Amino acid sequence: MGSGKSAVGAKSPLTGAYGESMGGGMWGVELKRAKYDAVIIEGKAKHPVYVWIRNGKVEIKDASEIWGSEVKETTAWLREVTGEGRCSCAVIGPSGEQQVNFASIIADCNHAFGRCGMGAVMGSKNLKAIAVKGNKLPLAAEKEKLKPLNLSLKSKSVHHPFRKYGTGCRMRKLEEVGNLPIRNHSGGRFPNVHKIDAVALMNRYGIGTEGCFNCPVRCKKKIRIEEAPWPIAPAFGGPEYETLASFGSNLLIDDLEAICKAHEMCNRFGIDSISTGATIAFAMECFENGILTLKDTNDIPLYFGNAEGMLQMVEMIGRRKGIGDLLADGSKRAAEAIGKGSAELAMQVKGLEVPYHEPRYKQGIGLRYSVHPTGANHATGVMDDMLPLLLEDWESLNVSEMIPPTELSSRKVRMVYELGLWAELPNYLGYCIFLPWSVIEVRDAVAAITGWQVTTWKLMKAVERGVTMARIFNLREGFTRHDDKLPDRFYTSPSDGPLKGVSVDPEVLKEAQVLYYQMMGWDCLGIPTEGTLVALDLEWAIPILRKVRE
Repeated sequence: MGSGKSAVGAKSPLTGAYGESMGGGMWGVELKRAKYDAVIIEGKAKHPVYVWIRNGKVEIKDASEIWGSEVKETTAWLREVTGEGRCSCAVIGPSGEQQVNFASIIADCNHAFGRCGMGAVMGSKNLKAIAVKGNKLPLAAEKEKLKPLNLSLKSKSVHHPFRKYGTGCRMRKLEEVGNLPIRNHSGGRFPNVHKIDAVALMNRYGIGTEGCFNCPVRCKKKIRIEEAPWPIAPAFGGPEYETLASFGSNLLIDDLEAICKAHEMCNRFGIDSISTGATIAFAMECFENGILTLKDTNDIPLYFGNAEGMLQMVEMIGRRKGIGDLLADGSKRAAEAIGKGSAELAMQVKGLEVPYHEPRYKQGIGLRYSVHPTGANHATGVMDDMLPLLLEDWESLNVSEMIPPTELSSRKVRMVYELGLWAELPNYLGYCIFLPWSVIEVRDAVAAITGWQVTTWKLMKAVERGVTMARIFNLREGFTRHDDKLPDRFYTSPSDGPLKGVSVDPEVLKEAQVLYYQMMGWDCLGIPTEGTLVALDLEWAIPILRKVRE
């Protein structure tokens, strides 16, 4: 981040709390079986190490031998040296070691704790991996009450839209309405979307589906590509929506094999596919505008549609080589270093690259991108166009109106606040956002597991407390209301395509932000009031915010 700021969602102590909830696979299950709920790492090791956790015993062991290795080789090495061939391994690759700003933690080769640079945090601590094995079954306060909930989950998952093709199943529809990112979010059309969506992927290269532990949705794809020029092994899984869009339409690339190879490389090196593709899109637009030249790009012609150039950039970023060393700091910092007006081409909020849900089409999520402490994170809020599918359930949260995705009004702000708190709950409870449980079923599951007599109100207040704490962190680090903004591109309309004539009105956005602040119990500058801090049991933060106001 510029100006000495360190945002939640960049390299900060809180990023672990805000990684996407869809990662992890078996790792979290093994951790629970090993008698632990979470791992907190403090300080920095003097040399490369890994943490070995087995049935309540924790050891810190030397990892010098494996430092510098990619994810798959590291995982295999850990299983050999621990003697546990089925242990689950959360590891970093070369990108995390070299503190690429958007380095990921990869669990068991194909489950990504993807966003916010958590891999860089591990690398900064000389921590190569956390390997876990446990055989103690977790206890539940009222085990019998979980059985009907699991049956409900299984019955609802049979017809889950992601079950057959995964999250990229609706890409053709997204292109039709304008939600698909095209050419660094410039808008327009991408007529070859049918060549790169999940349906094409599974029809050509799919060999099955899998999921996280015991999940009936099974949205993760297994693929195999054996032919040249880019063979891919099944160990790394297949790309989901964000990755298909990141290296596909957003770069004007319709080469499915190249996109799959980029996905594999991101998992091998341990980097976030969203920020990697977005940063390459930034570099491509800089190149096409003459801001970057062949001399800057190591003689790689970085024009949109260049699949081979894209793959070269993925490796250079992942290993911090050539121009990749600059781009590895993310589009915001790269733009600050390049200058020449390049900041206008960096699609980021608070240093976190914008994911592939268009804020001009989904204006509620655009508001969420702007005000959330981590910046542009799509896994922390509600999707505007999903409300009609979930209206009956969400009516219990007092939001029952049909609101068009492109609307940004007071009722949309209320939706972002109330449903946004509920939609972020998975990040606090540690369950996947795709689980088709109802509001009541989630509440009952928490009660059955913990024995706590929780209410939906208590669960949402817990999220409100967490979001407010993250806001306090950012304020302490120098962020202000002026950082609650979208890239200027979204304040303009594309010249063609489904979103022609559609844009985010910056003045309307500012008014919506003030309403959101008020609903959260923050003042007009986005600073939590002392009354809010007392209500949320955060009185310890009062002196911090008094200094902020000075």
